Amino acid sequence: MIEHGIEVLKVIFLGIVEGITEWLPISSTGHMLLVDEFLQMNVSEAFKDMFFVVIQLGAILAVVILFWEKMWPFQRKTPTQPAVRWDTIQMWCKVVVACIPGAVVTILFDDYIEAHLHTPTVIAAALILYGVGFILIENWNKTRTPKVQTLAEITYRTAFLIGLFQVLSIIPGTSRSGSTIIGALLIGVSRVAAAEFTFFLAVPVMFGLSLLKLLKFGLVFTTPELVTLVVGSLVAFLVSLVVIKFLMGYIKKHDFKVFGWYRIVLGGVVLAYFAFK
Repeated sequence: MIEHGIEVLKVIFLGIVEGITEWLPISSTGHMLLVDEFLQMNVSEAFKDMFFVVIQLGAILAVVILFWEKMWPFQRKTPTQPAVRWDTIQMWCKVVVACIPGAVVTILFDDYIEAHLHTPTVIAAALILYGVGFILIENWNKTRTPKVQTLAEITYRTAFLIGLFQVLSIIPGTSRSGSTIIGALLIGVSRVAAAEFTFFLAVPVMFGLSLLKLLKFGLVFTTPELVTLVVGSLVAFLVSLVVIKFLMGYIKKHDFKVFGWYRIVLGGVVLAYFAFK
């Protein structure tokens, strides 16, 4: 009974970590892998690899709920006459374009990267590299006026370029949101528009990755495994609701440099820990 309670507490903690780090540009996968070094779940390696991805569905559900009005393209003007918001449909078409580079790279290299790059050294290096990137880009942006101020102004070309930057997130420690936001800032997208497009982009990307992981693992779970998935996803969902609202309020008045410094410090701590382990 006590051991079962401890395992549930571990899953709750991992759900909290996922809910916080999925949306802040500090790498959710990197944090989950690092936490696992110190707080290992009593599950198989195959289940753990799947869990670290599928738990993100809870975080994605939070985005869908908070941005439902912007994401859902159908509204009824009358009870019998549906209205179609073509601007929202166009946005989803741009999201599909942005997903193409990442989908191709994931299908081709995901197994190799999972086998060779999910290491503390790689995670720490990515945390530091992109932390420095955030600081340099934000300093550079001080003298620039974004060419794209709103989500609606993002073109298909801009969406594809952002998708190219998202490919970088396949390396653990990079951060999917971090790579897309850095890319968007570099090509002249405002912080708010970059964050909102990242939310749109996260929905098909994470559903697709989760489906691949579930199919690879198989759809048969033991009762403890099913409880682990449900609890972890639920906690990630609840925490994400708070974190997303915080982030959208924060970036309207502040830049991303604080996240850059956090990444650098964390990466240094990780390198030092494993160097003397």
